[in-house]
Amino acid sequence: MTKVRDMVIQENDATRIREILQRFLSESAAIEALLIDRSGQLLAMDGVARALDTVSISALAAAAFSSTSAMAQLLGETEFTVLFHEGIKQSIHVSTVDEEAILLAIFDERTTVGMVRLFAKEAGKGVAAVLAETRSRPKRTGEFATPLRPGEVRPSREPRLP
Repeated sequence: MTKVRDMVIQENDATRIREILQRFLSESAAIEALLIDRSGQLLAMDGVARALDTVSISALAAAAFSSTSAMAQLLGETEFTVLFHEGIKQSIHVSTVDEEAILLAIFDERTTVGMVRLFAKEAGKGVAAVLAETRSRPKRTGEFATPLRPGEVRPSREPRLP
């Protein structure tokens, strides 16, 4: 089982990840790209703005990816690195980014699973590099790690005047 660590994606990291996802969408012709951690938390997304329940799809994709590891082990593999679900109108491609993240792509008939797979592999490497840098930074301590000073404290509720 993969242990998910605390991670803070800073603004410049988020920008770099978004650029990678945008390039992936442009090159692959996929509709949506979601970067998800292995616990199902959405880390980043890009694509066509539409009503997509990203919380549910992220959790379900992570669970599906995790559940296939038992099948992989039966075949002597540690895990399957790619899952593909084909629908009538839309399909989903889920692939490993690194030990802690996966990339989910939603696409339709305007592209092929081969194109999505090719560019997902490339995007995954780019995102993995950004995430590795993010994880390697020392955890910040400072203003949020120290107690509030007396001037910073205020009542959580203002007293009522009679």
